Amino acid sequence: MGKKRIIKKGGQDSGEKIASSSRVSKKKIDHGILNIEATYNNTKVSLNDVTGNVLLWSSSGSLGFSGSKKGTPFAAGKVGDLIADKGLAMGLKDVDVIIRGVGAGRESAMRAFVAKGINILSIKDRTPVPFNGPKAKKPRRV
Repeated sequence: MGKKRIIKKGGQDSGEKIASSSRVSKKKIDHGILNIEATYNNTKVSLNDVTGNVLLWSSSGSLGFSGSKKGTPFAAGKVGDLIADKGLAMGLKDVDVIIRGVGAGRESAMRAFVAKGINILSIKDRTPVPFNGPKAKKPRRV
């Protein structure tokens, strides 16, 4: 038959949920480091404190984008928007940006931070570039 719903008079309804204290960040920071990893297939954004400990992170895939849509600038902007909102709730004012990768979401994730009113102090491009790389394949013999 299913469960019976019990409604209590004078109290709050059983359908309402109280925000848990674990969702609200206890840590307050004003300066952080924003790491953006933009590949062709996905965009990952993490917010660290000055010592390098990760406070927040998200990616295009974790927001529900799938397939080739994960690598788009729109998806990267949504990820940056989400992290910026959570960072503002922690009291974030300034960030240093470190970008890795050559994907389409490099700039749009950063623009989402500027749109939310967070100051960007410096931008560093730490894209890994091979200086010699692996040994090349032998030429094909036909």
